[in-house]
Order: sequence, then C-alpha cells, then structure tokens
Amino acid sequence: METRKFKIGSYVLTCFALLVFLGGCATTSSLPSLSSAAYQEKTPPYLIGPLDTVNVFVWGNPDLSATVPVRPDGKITTPLIEDVPASGKTPTQLARVMEKRLSKYIKNPVVTVIVTSFVGRYSEQIRVVGEASKPQALPYRENMSLLDVMIAVGGLTEYAAGNSASIVRVVDGKQKQYKVRLDDLINKGDITANVDMLPGDVLIIPEAWF
Repeated sequence: METRKFKIGSYVLTCFALLVFLGGCATTSSLPSLSSAAYQEKTPPYLIGPLDTVNVFVWGNPDLSATVPVRPDGKITTPLIEDVPASGKTPTQLARVMEKRLSKYIKNPVVTVIVTSFVGRYSEQIRVVGEASKPQALPYRENMSLLDVMIAVGGLTEYAAGNSASIVRVVDGKQKQYKVRLDDLINKGDITANVDMLPGDVLIIPEAWF
C-alpha cells in the first residue's frame, strides 16, 4: 500500500511538472489528418541526427568513402575531412557539403550520402511518457500512426487511463493538445481511434484514479 501511495505521489509530481512545461496548450477533441494536402506539405524530409549512421560514398574514390556514426555533437569525420556538421541536414545537403570540402583534394567529387541507421534529432522524435509499458523516445517513420507507437512501447500498463491520453503537437509554432482514445484503440479494437503521428509529437498517458 505504501509503495502504491508513493507511486501515485510521484506520478502527481511528474504530471504537474509536465503540465507546467506544456502550459498554454489548447485541448481539442480531434486531430487533423495527415491525409489532407495541407498536412502532407508539412511532413518534413528526414534530417540527420546524432547517433545516426551514414554511408558517405565518393564515386571513383573508394579510399575516401566510409560508413561513420554521427557523433553526439552532430558532426562526422571521414578520410581527409574532419568535423563536418551533419545533424539537422538532409542526406542530400550533407552530400553537397562533403563535395565542397573534398574539392580541395580531388577534382569534381561526386558524393552520395545514405543513412543506414536511424535515430533522428530529438526535435523529430516521438516521446511517450506516463503509463506505457516501455515509455521511450522513438524515431519518427513516414506514415507512423498512434497504433504503431503503442506497439513499439508495449501497450498500456494496468494503471493507465488510456482514454484520457493526449498528444501534444506544435502547429504553426504553437503547442496544441489533442485527446486520444487509447483504451478504445487497444482494448476494444476500435480502429477509428487510430490517428496519424507527426515528428516531435509527445504522447502523454495519465494514470487512472481509483
């Protein structure tokens, strides 16, 4: 019983801190769909993030090609080229930067950058907090849905108030909060409760009050 009281007390403090951080969010009953043209235009290209792995391929120069991790400071180092900022760039943008750097050493370099291991920048990750079985940050994937996220975090705990969950999303520079129905989606199989996710979404799953 004491453990349960301590758990509830800790949860209240956590929720209070989170609500302060997310202060000013507006709550609505439904989420806009990514199937609309307006939202498809807002879906950003993939941006390289720290701890991603990138394959830098220099055509005709295998000795200059390398598969390297993006360091925690967001930079990469390849043969001849050190400390190139990679985080926040698309693979194409990074390839053009590498070509410019390599042009000091070889004539007309042609570079292709391929991301082979994805983590993504923190601002693009989807965070799941509260009463999920495995709360965590997830790399965003194209067309990712709420159901995909819940599968990745192992569903709800026995104490979760799934239908009181919400998604916090930045829309046009402002934070908005949308209610979602996780109990209906997971426990009742109501697929109409499934919604699209966007990079940077925060899914908050509160604890039920018994």
